[in-house]
Amino acid sequence: MEEKKNLLTREGLKKYEDELHDLKVVKRKEVAQKIKEAREQGDLSENAEYDAAKDEQRDIEARIEELEKILKNVEVVDMDEDHNLEQVGFGLVVKVKDNEFQDEMEFKIVGATEANSLKGKISNESPLGKALLGAKKGDIVSVEAPAGMIEYTILDIYKPEA
Repeated sequence: MEEKKNLLTREGLKKYEDELHDLKVVKRKEVAQKIKEAREQGDLSENAEYDAAKDEQRDIEARIEELEKILKNVEVVDMDEDHNLEQVGFGLVVKVKDNEFQDEMEFKIVGATEANSLKGKISNESPLGKALLGAKKGDIVSVEAPAGMIEYTILDIYKPEA
């Protein structure tokens, strides 16, 4: 079975590559130094600094493994200059209005690994992301939510600022 591709924007790819580099080059050395200093204090069985440094090392190695797995199977979706702004697509920002509460919101459509709802980045695989993809300015899209159906009107579609 083929692994699912991790769709990323250029910005998302750079963020993950930078984080991986930082973990491998900087954080590994820092934690190795902490472990070395803790070992020099003697008895490791009751050494809280040693235990904390080993925990930190385990967390760093787990994150490195996670990032390498993401980057191993990545597909970057490029936003070319003449990208179609007529309909919502991957990597674009869409401005919508909640038709019930009249709230206006903006969402950037990204891959699942890059999604962060607190920063307005929603996954192309989420119910809202799926509903928005392919919609045009002025369209009304409906999304099933725990509270019932929510309708959004698409106000604008544009490229994110670099």
